[in-house]
Amino acid sequence: MKKRALFICVHNSARSQMAEAWLNNICGEYFEAQSAGLEPGTLNPLAVQVMAEAGIDISKKKTQAVFDVFVSGQLFAYVITVCDEASAEKCPVFPGPATRLHWSFPDPSEVQGSETAKLEQIRLIRDQIRAKIEQWCEEVCLQAAAS
Repeated sequence: MKKRALFICVHNSARSQMAEAWLNNICGEYFEAQSAGLEPGTLNPLAVQVMAEAGIDISKKKTQAVFDVFVSGQLFAYVITVCDEASAEKCPVFPGPATRLHWSFPDPSEVQGSETAKLEQIRLIRDQIRAKIEQWCEEVCLQAAAS
């Protein structure tokens, strides 16, 4: 049975969406990922673009409120917040028995500059998220094999 993971950020428009997509893509045989936000907005088109460059289509994804996920009664083995600690973002708390983790990534909606500069920064964030997912999947799989 797959373990369920929920990624949470403020708007569910970029970071949590990318993390969900990466986990489902990299470790989909072990995990089922979902994402939500405290104040869901619209999907960040630059996040959609950089994920497409990596071969993952998130263009049809919808943003959703973490409250809606909570009241639906869904249970998760892991709840992972991906808000940016450096900018003191308010990151929502999801109650329940899940293992809670926090991974701090910059907010793509706060990236300044030309579209080219924004894309470069969002690609870096995408790649940081992918690297963290790969590292975490390896750790979790090693722990599972050891037990």
